[in-house]
Amino acid sequence: MRVLAIETSCDETAAAVVERSGAFDGRILSNIIYSQFKEHEAFGGVVPEIAARAHAELIEPVIRRALQEAGCTLSDMDAIAATSGPGLIGGLIVGVMAAKAMAASSGKPFLGINHLEGHALTAGLTDGIHFPYLLLLVSGGHTQVLLVKGVGDYERWATTIDDALGEAFDKTAKLLGLQWPGGPEVERRAAMGNPSRFAFPRPLKGEKRLDFSFSGLKTAVRMASETIDFTSEKDVADICASFQQAVGDTLHERLTRSLDAFRERFPDAVEPVLVVAGGVAANKAIRAMLTELAADKGFRFLAPPMNLCTDNAAMIAWAAAERLALGQSDPLDLVPRPRWPLDEANVSTFGSGRKGPKA
Repeated sequence: MRVLAIETSCDETAAAVVERSGAFDGRILSNIIYSQFKEHEAFGGVVPEIAARAHAELIEPVIRRALQEAGCTLSDMDAIAATSGPGLIGGLIVGVMAAKAMAASSGKPFLGINHLEGHALTAGLTDGIHFPYLLLLVSGGHTQVLLVKGVGDYERWATTIDDALGEAFDKTAKLLGLQWPGGPEVERRAAMGNPSRFAFPRPLKGEKRLDFSFSGLKTAVRMASETIDFTSEKDVADICASFQQAVGDTLHERLTRSLDAFRERFPDAVEPVLVVAGGVAANKAIRAMLTELAADKGFRFLAPPMNLCTDNAAMIAWAAAERLALGQSDPLDLVPRPRWPLDEANVSTFGSGRKGPKA
């Protein structure tokens, strides 16, 4: 089974071809990603209108290159898929319309995939792991802990009650005048700084709830930034190191509770798995901390390769292939959804990068 997929939910224009030979048996034939760094660099963040325009200009050559690299034509595909949400609506429309057009012209099934489900199922593509497993999803728009019970079957155990972790990294970089994208730059500076210099808070520490919070930490960074010399490399590095240490401590304390909850729910699991996905999973210091935590708790730690942590179409193609294997597809009148929680039964929960209850 071969699926061509498109990902345009934010500022990456991506297309990929993935082959599924069976359950937990997949192969990436191509995975083309164009990151719109130059288009947004001057603004210090993603501008939705510019992103949508860039997607429209890039989508055709990116798709063509994905097919060429896979050594396939459109007729070789068993289905066409696209990210249908959550994300920036302009970009979603570009990708969904392109996928629908190819599906309609070729007579292939169309699948609209939840971007979060792509992240949730990536470990099945890369490592062939079986359900259930625990997923920590940390990105610019989401910070969640989910129980992945099967394709389309998810329980959200924790979420951020205010800001997503990736957003906190980017806002910290912006406060310090660092270049965009901010996360990798904060990580680079942190490696040269003193993580003990600034006593930043560890939000929600000690609370029994499993959720996260990062707005207070972000405020503490802003207040500290008003006391330093921005021309001092040491001052900037120390703030970055102290911030990253606070993030690591917070993730460790909060996630420990979810790992314990998984053990209580599945006491007979011989080697339970913790999967970490999303852009922040590319942070080496955070990966090292989570690897150690998982080992201490008797969990196997899995994180996708770096190129599959950030937005990509291979994960969308794999999620589509898994759904197609279950006999699922979507009508061509499917509408993109800028807000689309994985666990729709729990839509009243605060967080996931959005302040206020989901509608």
